[in-house]
Amino acid sequence: MAKITAETLIADCLQMNPNAAEILLSAGMHCFGCALAHGETIAEAVSVHGNDLDELLKKLNEGLE
Repeated sequence: MAKITAETLIADCLQMNPNAAEILLSAGMHCFGCALAHGETIAEAVSVHGNDLDELLKKLNEGLE
């Protein structure tokens, strides 16, 4: 199964993990509704929002095994 990484596009992340929208919202990241989500990576979004990248990736990858 594919793994969500820092370089995964937000739009791809939403397709890979059905819980991604909820996880991103709980982290204060509403970017999945933004037009930029189709070309923005998880790392780029985290840098704007100031979240912990490793912790967010851990949550986004839970249950993808």
